[in-house]
Amino acid sequence: MKKTLVLVLIFCAALALPLALTACSGGGEDIKYAEIKVRDYGTIIVKLDRSAAPITVDNFVKLAKEGFYDGLTFHRFVKNFVIQGGDPNGDGTGGSPDTIKGEFSENGVNNPLKHKRGTISMARSMSYNSASSQFFICVETSDSVSYSLDGKYAAFGEVVSGMEIVDRMMEDVGDLSGAAYALDKEDQPVMESVRIYDTYPG
Repeated sequence: MKKTLVLVLIFCAALALPLALTACSGGGEDIKYAEIKVRDYGTIIVKLDRSAAPITVDNFVKLAKEGFYDGLTFHRFVKNFVIQGGDPNGDGTGGSPDTIKGEFSENGVNNPLKHKRGTISMARSMSYNSASSQFFICVETSDSVSYSLDGKYAAFGEVVSGMEIVDRMMEDVGDLSGAAYALDKEDQPVMESVRIYDTYPG
């Protein structure tokens, strides 16, 4: 009996080892990394959390792999709040062909991610299921401003490298607040490429 128990424990340990190694390496199917290269600024690396927002991450990864984001811009800058990009029109009116379900609590989805400094989240219209390609990066934690984004927008990851680039873009552009689209398209910071990796691209 003891011999059988020992063999079962060894077998279970052998199964667990690859999972532990995957977790230690920072990979795994629920974690992806997006490398956003911004012309004249540098590279922002974002850790995407599929366990919190699978539909949102899958949509972002699909668009990035198709090259959808390459050459698009950051068009909206709200001081101490967010920078926003991913619109092919560059004025807040455009998106990709498909829209996705909003993965946040007000839409009946348990998404534990909070809108803190560095969080990446999906922009949308008044409709909960209207997000497509536009996303924003929080410059400050949303609890520190008058309007909280938690439970209202689908957060799907966080910046793990390059927040100084986000800050520099905000500094250079200034505060456009709600009238974000007053910024001429030729002055908008350009995403030269967005690439997806299974592990940290360092």
